[in-house]
Amino acid sequence: MDSTELDRVLVVDFGAQYARLIARRVREAHVFSEIVPREITAAEVAARPPTGIILSGGPASVYAEDAYDIDHGILELGIPILGICYGHQVLAHALGGDVARTEEAEFGRTDLAVAGSSVLLDGLPDRQEVWMSHRDSVVKPPPGFVVTASTPSSPVAAMEDPDRRMCGVQFHPEVGHTPRGQEILKRFLYDVCGARPTWTHMGIIEQAVAAVRAQIGDEHAICALSGGVDSAVAAALVHRAIGDRLTCVLVDHGLLRAGEVAQVEEAFNGSLGADLVVIDAADRFLGGLEGVTDPETKRRIIGETFIRVFEEFARDHSEAHFLVQGTLYPDVIESGTRDAARIKSHHNVGGLPEEMDFELVEPLRDLFKDEVRAVGEELGLPEAVVWRQPFPGPGLAVRVIGEVTRERLDILRKADAIITEEVRRAGLEREVWQAFGILPALQTVGVQGDTRTYAYPLVIRAVSSEDAMTADWVRLPYEVLERISSRIVNEVAGINRVAYDVTSKPPATIEWE
Repeated sequence: MDSTELDRVLVVDFGAQYARLIARRVREAHVFSEIVPREITAAEVAARPPTGIILSGGPASVYAEDAYDIDHGILELGIPILGICYGHQVLAHALGGDVARTEEAEFGRTDLAVAGSSVLLDGLPDRQEVWMSHRDSVVKPPPGFVVTASTPSSPVAAMEDPDRRMCGVQFHPEVGHTPRGQEILKRFLYDVCGARPTWTHMGIIEQAVAAVRAQIGDEHAICALSGGVDSAVAAALVHRAIGDRLTCVLVDHGLLRAGEVAQVEEAFNGSLGADLVVIDAADRFLGGLEGVTDPETKRRIIGETFIRVFEEFARDHSEAHFLVQGTLYPDVIESGTRDAARIKSHHNVGGLPEEMDFELVEPLRDLFKDEVRAVGEELGLPEAVVWRQPFPGPGLAVRVIGEVTRERLDILRKADAIITEEVRRAGLEREVWQAFGILPALQTVGVQGDTRTYAYPLVIRAVSSEDAMTADWVRLPYEVLERISSRIVNEVAGINRVAYDVTSKPPATIEWE
């Protein structure tokens, strides 16, 4: 199904890291969505009118000198509009309402009081919990709008103009902390916009295949295959589009887990339909990382070395000008965009060199991990591939804190294998998003066999997540932690202490570097 045949909702990005989450929630309601920059013009919107528009949140104040705004002509096109948080304030300010800094900011869970008739809120509890994150508030709605909900610090927490089909909410319906949020979004999509739930995983596949065919044409491509679900689904989509003109390449950079190359070869033998080539480049990567301790420098070195290895392979074997990557949205947003701060540079985004011989093919760039898994199942990939735990492209280099050496890699590999074995033994594989070890750049005193030791600690990291944008630490049973700890200190020379990371994301990230 071509996206031009679908009902389509635009999400105007005002710099919020939740803009993609809004788009994802729209897609979860089976309505096609696109992220567009705040600079989009009324003429551009009118050239291909969407079914609806959602204005995202953002970090600014509508009264700031450099405040983000929208082309006011868009508001005159007769297209249904929903403003969320900052988007709610932009809508009110542009149409003649009042926005002000109230005495109390609202951050976190807040009680919302529903008042009056409302398309978005009718039938929902008169008082409900919502998630707020703001300092400014709409204190007077624009002409034609009615107030439909309030909180102690937000007199206009929700407003609607039924004649113009415009709505605004100060809270964030897209986050899980607003329990009825998805219902509210569906009310906007179905009842205000009149959108049809026609966007499906098969639709994602068909659109991606068509886009790949248009991009690559009759040429060849190589796929950077890591063995994870992201690169596997990207490879399967591209193979469906161009067939045997795709070659998959697994680069063994010396930073993989124990037995990983053999596992990948076994898992992908025949499951993708494309050739798989393994390149041993461990010495090259480890040589480049020698003496390097800064995590951003590590990622850039790894990203550039990957590209150079692929370029050499392409010149010597396939003459491909296209490189397929399994880049996802969390990789993009954490690497930094124009409006979102850089959290860390992913090797396949911010870590790429400025000059390279390839044009990138990234069919999953706008998807979250759970969407990718669903597409992988739709494509018929093996369960072992679809549900494989995520593993970072830079591999163990970002789990060995500080300098990466062969000795420290060997220590971490052995400990990490024990964690994986025990989580699997406990039947927790599907409940845990990722479970792995971290080797800090320090040593601690211990005692083993009545003898003083001075060795590394090993930190266990286990998290649950849906999309990698947020994550919670997993409450592993004590008996599982005890088995892991006992085995590691007894079986892995060089480790004398085991700790457990009990930090969620945010404030931490899933990986330590």
